[in-house]
Amino acid sequence: MKKLWLLILPLLIASTAITYGGESTTGIQFSKLTWKEALAKAKKENKLIFIDVYTTWCGPCKLLKKNTFPDKALGAYFNKNFINIAIDAEEGEWVQFAEQQRVQGYPTLLIMDKNGKEAGRTMGYMPAEQLLQFGKEVNEKKK
Repeated sequence: MKKLWLLILPLLIASTAITYGGESTTGIQFSKLTWKEALAKAKKENKLIFIDVYTTWCGPCKLLKKNTFPDKALGAYFNKNFINIAIDAEEGEWVQFAEQQRVQGYPTLLIMDKNGKEAGRTMGYMPAEQLLQFGKEVNEKKK
């Protein structure tokens, strides 16, 4: 009987972890899209595009990812109202994109309209409440 429990217990723990891991969709959900795909999706859904421009070595970028982006209220608003993408400014097509957008520090948080025109910009770490306010202000200007 002990051997049976030794087999069953890890399976129960693993299935619980998978279930809860799959449900952890609070916070901003970032899509892995190219710039062309993000624009097409924004046009189709009539939404603005929220862009987290980060680098892998940036401390404030890591804090945003750990402390701000997982916020439930922030995620609810941004997931409903924006196409959300996070881009590494030192990788692939995003190097040129960051240069074109004159990104001068990290993190830079951009909100672009469905035609690729900048609607809002802020830079640096901020708590969820502040980012939510920024997003709402830019989104309201759109209307």
